[in-house]
Amino acid sequence: MAGNNNSSSGTNRMAVPEAKDAMKRFKEEVASELGVPLKDGYNGDLTSKQAGSIGGEMVKKMIMKQEEQMK
Repeated sequence: MAGNNNSSSGTNRMAVPEAKDAMKRFKEEVASELGVPLKDGYNGDLTSKQAGSIGGEMVKKMIMKQEEQMK
Protein backbone atom coordinates (compact mmCIF):
# COMPACT_ATOMS: atom_id res chain seq x y z
CA MET A 1 0.00 0.00 0.00
CA ALA A 2 1.42 3.35 -0.99
CA GLY A 3 1.56 5.85 1.84
CA ASN A 4 1.08 3.23 4.53
CA ASN A 5 3.05 4.44 7.55
CA ASN A 6 3.34 1.42 9.83
CA SER A 7 6.19 -0.05 11.84
CA SER A 8 6.92 -2.72 9.23
CA SER A 9 8.00 0.00 6.80
CA GLY A 10 11.30 0.27 8.68
CA THR A 11 10.76 3.86 9.79
CA ASN A 12 9.55 5.30 13.06
CA ARG A 13 8.31 8.80 12.29
CA MET A 14 6.98 10.96 15.05
CA ALA A 15 4.32 13.60 14.54
CA VAL A 16 6.57 15.97 16.52
CA PRO A 17 10.21 15.04 15.76
CA GLU A 18 11.42 17.18 18.66
CA ALA A 19 9.70 14.74 21.04
CA LYS A 20 11.91 11.81 19.99
CA ASP A 21 14.41 12.20 22.85
CA ALA A 22 11.66 12.64 25.44
CA MET A 23 9.89 9.49 24.22
CA LYS A 24 13.18 7.56 24.34
CA ARG A 25 13.73 8.65 27.96
CA PHE A 26 10.12 7.78 28.79
CA LYS A 27 10.53 4.30 27.28
CA GLU A 28 13.76 3.73 29.22
CA GLU A 29 12.10 4.90 32.45
CA VAL A 30 9.13 2.57 31.99
CA ALA A 31 11.40 -0.36 31.11
CA SER A 32 13.41 0.27 34.26
CA GLU A 33 10.26 0.42 36.41
CA LEU A 34 9.11 -2.90 34.94
CA GLY A 35 12.53 -4.54 35.30
CA VAL A 36 12.86 -5.07 31.54
CA PRO A 37 16.53 -5.02 30.47
CA LEU A 38 16.21 -2.42 27.69
CA LYS A 39 19.49 -1.23 26.23
CA ASP A 40 20.61 1.21 23.55
CA GLY A 41 20.52 -0.25 20.08
CA TYR A 42 19.33 -3.77 19.33
CA ASN A 43 16.78 -5.28 21.72
CA GLY A 44 15.73 -8.30 19.67
CA ASP A 45 16.56 -10.57 22.56
CA LEU A 46 13.55 -9.28 24.53
CA THR A 47 10.50 -11.50 24.61
CA SER A 48 7.27 -10.28 23.05
CA LYS A 49 5.82 -10.08 26.55
CA GLN A 50 8.68 -7.83 27.75
CA ALA A 51 8.53 -5.54 24.73
CA GLY A 52 4.74 -5.37 24.85
CA SER A 53 4.74 -4.58 28.55
CA ILE A 54 6.84 -1.47 27.89
CA GLY A 55 4.52 -0.15 25.20
CA GLY A 56 1.41 -1.06 27.16
CA GLU A 57 2.62 0.70 30.28
CA MET A 58 3.62 3.77 28.27
CA VAL A 59 0.11 4.01 26.80
CA LYS A 60 -1.46 3.49 30.23
CA LYS A 61 0.62 6.33 31.71
CA MET A 62 -0.13 8.65 28.79
CA ILE A 63 -3.87 8.02 29.12
CA MET A 64 -3.74 8.61 32.87
CA LYS A 65 -1.90 11.90 32.36
CA GLN A 66 -4.40 13.05 29.75
CA GLU A 67 -7.32 12.14 32.01
CA GLU A 68 -5.76 14.17 34.84
CA GLN A 69 -5.39 17.17 32.53
CA MET A 70 -9.03 16.91 31.48
CA LYS A 71 -10.34 17.17 35.05
